[in-house]
Amino acid sequence: VQLQASGGGLVQAGGSLRLSCAASGRTSSTYGMAWFRQTPGKERVFVAFITRSEGNPYYDDAVKGRFTISRDNAKNTVYLQMNSLKAEDTAVYYCAAHTSGPYYRPSSYYYWGQGTLVTVSS
Repeated sequence: VQLQASGGGLVQAGGSLRLSCAASGRTSSTYGMAWFRQTPGKERVFVAFITRSEGNPYYDDAVKGRFTISRDNAKNTVYLQMNSLKAEDTAVYYCAAHTSGPYYRPSSYYYWGQGTLVTVSS
């Protein structure tokens, strides 16, 4: 499966962005899907995960209540709606398809999108 992330950009603190992750090849509905983020010099960290069938979401505490992950299996697309953005949300955001292991670990994902940069100005 190939993943293409988009929707990043520059936004002021308190603003909103919606990221999209379009899947091609094997359909994204085959996989649980997640968003991770990474800042320079730091490890990639978990943001949100959505199960493949029921669409149940899971979030890191840092984004809970502000971010919403969703999926449209008919469009093979996963979304991350980000509201009330903070400067500390600035990062490159990656979508990924879960293969095995705990959903919050990057090592549990084999397929990754190329990343989209989100910059939040304070």
